[in-house]
Amino acid sequence: MIIGVPKEIKDNENRVAVTPGGVREYVANNHTVLVEQSAGAGSGFTDDEYKAAGAELVATHEDVFARSEMIVKVKEPIAPEYPLLREGQILYTYLHLAAEEELTKVLTNQKVNSLAYETVQLPDRSLPLLAPMSEVAGRMATQVGAQYLTRTHGGRGLLLGGVPGVAPAKVAVVGGGIVGTNSAQMALGLGAEVTILDISMDRLRYLDLVLHGRVRTMASNKGNLEDVIAESDLVIGAVLIPGAKAPKLVSRDMVASMNDGAVLVDVAIDQGGCIETIKPTTHSAPTYIEHGVVHYGVTNMPGAVPRTSTIALSNVTLPYGLKLAKLGFENAVKSDQSLALGVNTYDGHVTYESVATAFGMEFTPLNKVIA
Repeated sequence: MIIGVPKEIKDNENRVAVTPGGVREYVANNHTVLVEQSAGAGSGFTDDEYKAAGAELVATHEDVFARSEMIVKVKEPIAPEYPLLREGQILYTYLHLAAEEELTKVLTNQKVNSLAYETVQLPDRSLPLLAPMSEVAGRMATQVGAQYLTRTHGGRGLLLGGVPGVAPAKVAVVGGGIVGTNSAQMALGLGAEVTILDISMDRLRYLDLVLHGRVRTMASNKGNLEDVIAESDLVIGAVLIPGAKAPKLVSRDMVASMNDGAVLVDVAIDQGGCIETIKPTTHSAPTYIEHGVVHYGVTNMPGAVPRTSTIALSNVTLPYGLKLAKLGFENAVKSDQSLALGVNTYDGHVTYESVATAFGMEFTPLNKVIA
């Protein structure tokens, strides 16, 4: 198979989908890998490294798409890339389609066979291709929040951990999954006072155990959210419903109840965000202020730490990519139910129910269109 690795063109997206080591694996399995020139530069991988691994370096973005049977990316295609996608082409990347109606229609109209990293799901319901970026984004959320709490960045002027004689900042983490757990660990490490809210009592018991009772755990309901949000200096949105639009758990009124200079970091922004006042931002313009509160809604947070993120992502996406390249799209998804759950569009059909529901589109189960 011919695999294309284009340079990411989203704002300050410095990750690359395949490392030179990944190229070497594809080539060893008799596949051709086209890598756009300087695609890995932001992550510290040179063109010479890709060439030495067996890649063919391609001069233009357009040529990578035109010549490739499978496009392997990090982030969803953006508008300039829409015309480059074609019928029958495999698109293997993060998609977050429940928050991307236009892209969903492009993929169906152009009959692109898309497989989203974030919806590949193992039998235990874990999300192996989302997990490493959730870890990165969760840890980053606390670092970013600490930065924007400083007065020089528009915040209240608080040091997250305080100092002797001065109380630490209060951090609320809404959602106790991988993002929330990593956010809480970082906040605890910096000395903050941390509260985690989640709807699962079993998850809260687990977090209380593994974090040795150092966090306050609370059931996520409107009353508890109102109370905790109002007193918090930093709120981290970490809610995930796989493949679906995030529920707006933190209301505008809750945001308005916060102190001026408090900070919101919504890691769920890729799926629409779980904070009512949040909107997507970029690394170039990461924040805005509403109701006196600093809002951070960057949709590709891990792009700021591309070396770490690229290696972590490639570690988990490469085995599935090799399976797709070896067996072809249809045979690969028929042979692996976890991979089949990653398919969001196929031959003009929306095959992931939560995406279809988000836009009132027709849902077609994958097994109805792949014999």
